[in-house]
Amino acid sequence: MQVALKLIVLLVVSVVLSAAARADEDKMDTRPSVAPDIREDESKLKLQKGNFVIVPIPISNPTLDTGLIAGAAYFYGQTEEQRKAQPASVTAAAAMYTSNDSRAAAVVQQNYWRDDRWRFTGALGSADLRLSLIAPDEDSGTTNVDWRINGTFFLARLSRKIAGDWYGGAFTRVVDANQSLEFGDDSLDFDTDDVRAVGVGLTAEFDSRDLPINSYSGRHFKIQALFNEEAIGSNDTYQSYDVSFKSYHELSGSVVLAWELLGCQRSGTTPLWDSCIIKLRGFPATDYLGKASYSGQAEVRWRMSKRWGLVAFGGAGEVADSFSGFRDRASIPSYGAGVRFSVLPAKRINMRVDFAKSRDDDAIHLSVGEAF
Repeated sequence: MQVALKLIVLLVVSVVLSAAARADEDKMDTRPSVAPDIREDESKLKLQKGNFVIVPIPISNPTLDTGLIAGAAYFYGQTEEQRKAQPASVTAAAAMYTSNDSRAAAVVQQNYWRDDRWRFTGALGSADLRLSLIAPDEDSGTTNVDWRINGTFFLARLSRKIAGDWYGGAFTRVVDANQSLEFGDDSLDFDTDDVRAVGVGLTAEFDSRDLPINSYSGRHFKIQALFNEEAIGSNDTYQSYDVSFKSYHELSGSVVLAWELLGCQRSGTTPLWDSCIIKLRGFPATDYLGKASYSGQAEVRWRMSKRWGLVAFGGAGEVADSFSGFRDRASIPSYGAGVRFSVLPAKRINMRVDFAKSRDDDAIHLSVGEAF
């Protein structure tokens, strides 16, 4: 799910971002790990018994309001040789509740084999999300409507190292979602009814970042295509294409420049919950839903001390063939500043508070981990 599923994935990702990799001391590649290993890290932010870790995570954003995520992870034991060659396999789970009465839960399994040449990720979850969005209106042009999504999802991805930092793989995704929307317009090229989407896809990825949770250097490129077909169980046939590129540059010992470019394209009768969105700060993710979106942003990160830091960011995006027609193909700005507090300095884990402005909105974002 592009809108709903990405919000669900937020809780699993938060478990990722609330943990930290041992890459610095062990020189092993933990870049894709769902729940980076914090078993040996001394912190009052976690509950731990052996290989089992529990972490609470506060969140706040204009899409979900304010809430709490409870995350847990079980890390599987490794030999000394395995620790140096690949991340620990892990089973992770998370549950979320927010002040707009949205709730979700997910379980993720991630495994590594053959010195990290093979990787598997599986996820199973459910959600009941209470959202709002801008919809077309005959009288006023646009109107705000309530949008409720509830359902389940399943994802399985298998990838293999091709060469160097390149990986390629295939995945399958099943989403069974019910939509309640106080709006109806058969002329729109989006499915606003209950939808079952079953798809298979291909992905390619290059990742040379030093540490994904808070990169100081490196590049990350990812492209994927997903084909949802009636022949394998979907209500509709449609295609999803996504591409991203992120780059990180350490300008000095305490300043990092980070930037990213994102592109999204949908073709066919796309479920509204799988629309493209503009992934910037300062407005709800549901404000701009369309068949295509493009965005770019840059951020300067200054580590003032061991614990405290400041950031300044700016970017812009646009949506095409939008659901509401609102700001269709118009530039949507996003800019602001934020404060960082390092909860685990050795692992580069920051709590972030960002104040962001856009053309029509402003918002405060509270989360763990960097925005990208």
